[in-house]
Amino acid sequence: MEPGNGTQISEILLLGLSQALELQPLIFGLFLSMYLVTVFGNLLIILAISSDSHLHTPMYFFLSNLSLVDICFTSTTIPKMLVNIQTQSKAITYEGCITQMYFYTLFVVLDNFILTVMAYDWFVAICHPLHYMVIMNPRLCGLLVLVSWIMSVLISLLHSLMVLRLSFFSDLEIPHFFCELNQVIQLACSDTFLNNIMLYFIIVLLGGGPLVGILYSYSKIVSCICAIPSAQGKYKAFSTCASHLSVVSLFYGTSLGVYLSSAASQNAQSSATASVMYTVATPMLNPFIYSLRNNDIKRALERFLCREAFPGPTILV
Repeated sequence: MEPGNGTQISEILLLGLSQALELQPLIFGLFLSMYLVTVFGNLLIILAISSDSHLHTPMYFFLSNLSLVDICFTSTTIPKMLVNIQTQSKAITYEGCITQMYFYTLFVVLDNFILTVMAYDWFVAICHPLHYMVIMNPRLCGLLVLVSWIMSVLISLLHSLMVLRLSFFSDLEIPHFFCELNQVIQLACSDTFLNNIMLYFIIVLLGGGPLVGILYSYSKIVSCICAIPSAQGKYKAFSTCASHLSVVSLFYGTSLGVYLSSAASQNAQSSATASVMYTVATPMLNPFIYSLRNNDIKRALERFLCREAFPGPTILV
């Protein structure tokens, strides 16, 4: 195959998770179910928070943004995979691949930023409760989310533009179920040194920086909780941030596991399978974690579902 400029590639093959035809219906049903649970679960969280005035606080504002990002995150990869399985076609256009890669990078970086902002919110809520509403005012909350979006858009745009300068073979096969940035760079036939340097720099900066911030916030939170004299007070304080801690552990644990397994096995197919936990399972489990461990969310969901199931005027006695 002769190397050609990337813009000349008409179609790219996404090899998916399995080549076995008998497994395709099972994979289709499994991923369709997971996608629907992810979308409806996170959508319920957003609707419950927006419909309940008691939840119009900074922490639930950030949670609703996280749910929105999770919906967009899974929607960049799973629908295309389901279409490919249903049509028995693994092809994606070059433009479609770049677009998918752009939005995937955008939402995974944004997910990272939102989780970091939420850790700071919990830090202020537990360590500085008397000044919480002054520090976490609506203007600061909106600014934090806006900056997170702007940074994510710029980082994703930078990576996409750097991929556009690469050349590829005319026939390109990606051993994955979506156009993942690292996989696309590895398949280039031109010099990828600058792309790899930028990729590792961003991973260290956006992986290490926010993770250090989250760990620092929780070290302070643990110190404050330990200083509480009563056991009941310690349990109540810890239970308030347990949901976020679970989501952070799941997000970083699965993403780190994907990269470690990929580096250890050097098997693209096993890396694609491992990334399912990172790209599909984590966004799906987030609504369950917050709804099961948070009484305010459970009550808001019950009120919202009851209002939708039994609409009508409310009579105050």
